[in-house]
Amino acid sequence: MAIHDRWDWSVRHPVVRVSFGSGNFKDPDHLAANLAAQLDAHERGTDAASGYAAGPDRFAHLLRTLHEREGRRVVVLVDEYDKPILDALDAPEVARANRDFLRGLYATIKDCDAHVRFTLLTGVSRFSKVSLFSGLNNLVDITLEPAYSALCGYTEADLDTVFAPELPGLDRDEIRRWYNGYNWLGDEKVYNPFDVLLLFRRRKFGAWWFETGTPTFLIDMLVQRGVGSLALERMTATDALLSAFDVGAVGTEALLFQTGYLTIEAEEHRSGNTRYRLGYPNREVRQGLNESLLSRLADNPSDPVRHRLRLYDLLEADDFDGLGALLKAFFAGIPYPWHVRNDIADYEGYYASVFHALFAAAGLDVVVEDSTSRGRVDLTVRLDGRVCLFEFKVVASAPEGVPRRPTAALAQLRERGYADKYRAAGGPVRLIAVEFSKQTRNVAAFEAAPA
Repeated sequence: MAIHDRWDWSVRHPVVRVSFGSGNFKDPDHLAANLAAQLDAHERGTDAASGYAAGPDRFAHLLRTLHEREGRRVVVLVDEYDKPILDALDAPEVARANRDFLRGLYATIKDCDAHVRFTLLTGVSRFSKVSLFSGLNNLVDITLEPAYSALCGYTEADLDTVFAPELPGLDRDEIRRWYNGYNWLGDEKVYNPFDVLLLFRRRKFGAWWFETGTPTFLIDMLVQRGVGSLALERMTATDALLSAFDVGAVGTEALLFQTGYLTIEAEEHRSGNTRYRLGYPNREVRQGLNESLLSRLADNPSDPVRHRLRLYDLLEADDFDGLGALLKAFFAGIPYPWHVRNDIADYEGYYASVFHALFAAAGLDVVVEDSTSRGRVDLTVRLDGRVCLFEFKVVASAPEGVPRRPTAALAQLRERGYADKYRAAGGPVRLIAVEFSKQTRNVAAFEAAPA
C-alpha cells in the first residue's frame, strides 16, 4: 500500500515463483521431483514446455522463452531457498546433495542474466556465497542492511496505529517485553508478527512462536558443545561468523542468530573490524530456550517445570530456606552421566549457567554479571520491586550432611557494596551466597541475608 502511488503499474514483467516451503527433503530424490512438479505447472500455464529432463535446463528454457514472448525480462522469486538443506541437516549426505543441486539451479539465474530483470531469494539461514551461491556472484545480501531491517517484522508504529483497535485490555509494555527485540541494524527493533497476531486473537501472553517447536538438533548441539545458558547472554560474532553456515560446519552463533534465538544487541567497531554483540530478543525466547535446555539436562523432563513453578512461589514469599532446598533438589536431579559426557572445565561457570537457566525459564528478570562501581555481581534477579544478588563459589570438596556457610561469597557481596547500586529503587535487597562442591556436584552451602 505504501508504494501504490509511487510505482508505474502499467509496466508488467513475467514472474516465475519457486517455493520449497513444503515437502520431505530428507528423501534423497524429493528435491528434484519437487522442482520438476513446479516447473511442470509453470510450463503448462505459459505453454513453454522444453523437452529437457534436467531441472536447471528446464528452468533456463522457461526464463528465455518468457522473455522472448513477453518482450520484458523475467522476475524470479525463490521462497524458502534453503529449506531443502535445513530439513536434512541431521542427514548430512542428503543435505550436501540438496545443497549441490540447489547451487546448480541458482547458478542458472546468473547464466540467464540477460533474461532476468530482478531476483529475490528469501529463507531462514544465511548461507555463504561460497557454499551455495558460487555461481550467482551478483547477489546483494540485504540481511544486515539497515534500510531493510524492518521488512519482516512489525514496528512500534505499526502496533500503535494499524493495530490500535486491538490494544485495549492488553499491557503495552508487556507486549514489548514479550515479543519485541529483533534487530538487523536498523533504527529500531521489530516484533515477531506470528506472536503479535496470536496475542490479539487469544488475548493472553504466551510463547506462541516458541511452541511451534524448537529443533531437537539445536538443543543437542548446544549441550554437545557445552554452550550453557550464561554463554547465550554474552555471545559476540563477526559478520563472517554470522554467515558461517554450511552442512557439517554450522557455527553456534550463526545457527542461533539465523534461527531467531539470538539477535544483535549492539554493533561495535574496533581497529577496522566490526563485531556484533548478541542476546535474546525478548522474554519469550529467553524463557522458552532455557526451558528446553533444562528439560534436556534433567533425568525426568517434568522436573524442571515443577521446579521453576515452585521457584517463583518461593521468591514471592521470601522463603529463602525453601529456595536453598529447591536448588539442592534440582541439582541432585541432573544425571551423573551428563556431567561426565560434558567434561566440565569451568565448574563455577557451569553451575552458574544452570542456575541462570532455571531463573530465566521461570520468567524472572535476570541480569548476568551486572556491573557496579566495585565489580560485577554474578547474577541479579528482580521480582516485584525486590532484588536478589547472587555470588557463586566452588570448593573442591564438602562433606555431605555437614552444615557449612558460604563465608567467602557472602563476604564478597558485602565488602564490595554490590547492593548500593540497587538501594535507590527503595525495594528490599537480598544478598544470596551459594557454594558448590565439585565432589558432590551440588549446592554445598546456601545463605541469604539482608543487604
